[in-house]
Amino acid sequence: MKATILLCLLTVFPFAIAAQPPNRPADGQPQSQQTPARATTPVAPEREEPPVVTKQSITVGGRTLNYTTTTGFMPIKNAQSGETEARIFYMAYTLDNAPKSRPLMFSFNGGPGSASVWLHLGALGPKRIKMLDDGMMPAPPYEMETNQSTWLTETDMVFIDPVGTGYSRATRPELAAKFFGIAGDIDSVGEMIRMYLGRNERWMSPLFLVGESYGTTRAAGLSNWLFNHGIALNGIALVSAVLNFQTISFADNNDLPLVLILPSYTATAWYHKKLPTAMQSKSLPQVVQEARNFAGGEYASAMMKIDSLSAAERSSLATKFSNLTGLSKDFIEDNNFRVELGEFNKELLRGERRTTGRLDSRFKGIDRDAGGSNTGGDPSMNAIRPPYTAAFNDYVRRELGYKSDVEYFILGGGITAPWNYNVTNQYADTSVQMKDAMAKNPYMKILVAQGYYDMATPFYAAEYTISALNLDPTLRKNVSFEYYESGHMMYIETKSLAKLKSDVAAFMAGAMKK
Repeated sequence: MKATILLCLLTVFPFAIAAQPPNRPADGQPQSQQTPARATTPVAPEREEPPVVTKQSITVGGRTLNYTTTTGFMPIKNAQSGETEARIFYMAYTLDNAPKSRPLMFSFNGGPGSASVWLHLGALGPKRIKMLDDGMMPAPPYEMETNQSTWLTETDMVFIDPVGTGYSRATRPELAAKFFGIAGDIDSVGEMIRMYLGRNERWMSPLFLVGESYGTTRAAGLSNWLFNHGIALNGIALVSAVLNFQTISFADNNDLPLVLILPSYTATAWYHKKLPTAMQSKSLPQVVQEARNFAGGEYASAMMKIDSLSAAERSSLATKFSNLTGLSKDFIEDNNFRVELGEFNKELLRGERRTTGRLDSRFKGIDRDAGGSNTGGDPSMNAIRPPYTAAFNDYVRRELGYKSDVEYFILGGGITAPWNYNVTNQYADTSVQMKDAMAKNPYMKILVAQGYYDMATPFYAAEYTISALNLDPTLRKNVSFEYYESGHMMYIETKSLAKLKSDVAAFMAGAMKK
């Protein structure tokens, strides 16, 4: 099978927002829940830098929200020696004069290697980046605006930048690798949450997590880590979920992601009007359901015996594949029915000399080589990185009052060692840890939010992952799905932004119901 082509912004090198399939097959079950502490001579306590606290106010839907913003670091210490091994940067928003029953949500993005800025300034925070209504990039210079869909109306929020992202750093270079892996990442973020609850006296608050992309991998693992440390969650919002990396890792002898991404190909072809007239006239949910039926039925069955199909069977299969993807029969058969993501994104709009986006396949790109076999970049990433980078750096200094000459690693640059997936001959998978946490805490609710045009973490792959958990019926009812006519970061599109806020508000209310 041909080499995997997954754009480099998901690698554990200095690029990453969406979840990254490991370079080798991986199973995200950490080998241990506790990272062994370094045996060192006890050191004297270090003087901590005090956080920067500001008072702010916005008006949302006619309601005035007065709130406090706290920007600073949480020290992550060696349990045995007391040495501070890393400092995790965070930004917290707490509503003034709020009742003691007010919930608290911890938020982070993915990568691994991405700061929390995307959820922070895209969907949740009181201020957001002003994009075009469809999520496309506006002309520079960029602007911030009051977020009329902020989650601050529902919950206090803490945005966490894991070690190697944002301003968060290990205290010494040789300690960094300890945090660059599934287990070390979960340990350090879990410890940060534990310390925040104690220092801010929030142990009795209703507690939620929200993660995006690899942040959902982290959130699933954290749910069990936190419970084992006496912290039970009310709920988790999984935005663009990937818990089991087998579902998105194109590799030899792993046809599963080919099956699970096909409905996303259909959604993309429908958006760009590349389906046959009979299919194009149907609604997006209708064509997507037909693609699910084909992918999980005839296509999956055929892939089990692809080299023994008759010529007539191959032709029939190629016709159905073509009708659901907009690709030619010849292209499909030439690729032996194994059309990987980079090839699809390059081929669908080849006649227009355009490519489709990976994070959001609504976006069109122009490659240096229009005749190549794979895309040269992701137009959807190109549209979001400059606005978010510029706006955050201005916002954190000008409005939040935190000033530093240290580079804020918004999207890569801070992960200085290969990410440790803690596995051998398997795939990274934290879904089982979440299943364990759900069994221990049957009150915990899960919301899975997926974009139809997300090619990085396809919606059908998330559906499969939850189904494959084989949850007890009493627990399966705690999981709900919502879908958006947008991509990986569905909130960059204004209608999806408002829908996500509404869905989360209803989800949180249900998760806190006695």
